[in-house]
Amino acid sequence: MKIDITYAGGLGKGNELMTLAGRGAIDMASIVPGYYADQLLFIRAFQIPFVFDTPAEAMTLSRNSFAELPMFSAELEKFNVNFLFHQPLGVYYLTGPDEGCTDIANLDGKKIRSFGADIPKLHAAVGAVPVSVGVGDVYEALQRGTLDYSFLNPGNIVTNRLYEVGKYSCGPTMAITGHLITIGDKAWAKLTPETQAIFMEEAAKSQAEYLAWIDAFEAKAVEGIKAGGGVIKDFPVAQLDAWKAKAPNLLSDWAEDMKSRGLGDEAAMVQAKWTEWLGR
Repeated sequence: MKIDITYAGGLGKGNELMTLAGRGAIDMASIVPGYYADQLLFIRAFQIPFVFDTPAEAMTLSRNSFAELPMFSAELEKFNVNFLFHQPLGVYYLTGPDEGCTDIANLDGKKIRSFGADIPKLHAAVGAVPVSVGVGDVYEALQRGTLDYSFLNPGNIVTNRLYEVGKYSCGPTMAITGHLITIGDKAWAKLTPETQAIFMEEAAKSQAEYLAWIDAFEAKAVEGIKAGGGVIKDFPVAQLDAWKAKAPNLLSDWAEDMKSRGLGDEAAMVQAKWTEWLGR
């Protein structure tokens, strides 16, 4: 079986891909949960900031959730797509021309690249102005001053050469899960049961191997930022703790919102299980 991969929105915009895969217009899709915050009500929780400290924690909860909590797979099935595996993301850094990004007091009034339903609340908690900017437009936004800071992982920083317009990258600040690799029902139905079993077996292997790969890739990306003239500044633990203290408890807020949608029991189950799995 041959899989042709098209990058950079070549088959549709980020907020269109799940629908396109569900209709059979494309066979597979890499879905960003944050782009579907009002549709993937459970899965969006994987991109709630300050829940996970590391990509490994985020991926452990992803694996456990899809294995033990049926509402996650069922949510995708409503849109006629099947879950294959979850991509981890590197930790997030603030990147901009101002080196004051290690002090949350300096973020007050700054325009920070944001996305999804919950990450803007994280930025607003320290007085920053969340601005929705696609990854491909961040370079120009920093160059023109439309953004004061980007908010991306080192892999994206080095790939998009953001160190050229934003010398300072301060972090890490948070970890979330990344894209969902999915296959549409119509494409899935064309596969024999034996091929479907191979897909699922390889998907599980890919998710495990991806986590080891992302750590090495992100470490290399940090060195690439430095080699390009960028400066990496460690985000102080005390500043991160102060930021967390200012931010609302976004996981609890999510559970309350789900309660208002008639999904309170299910959300409470997710919150309890995640607390158990994280040991907090």
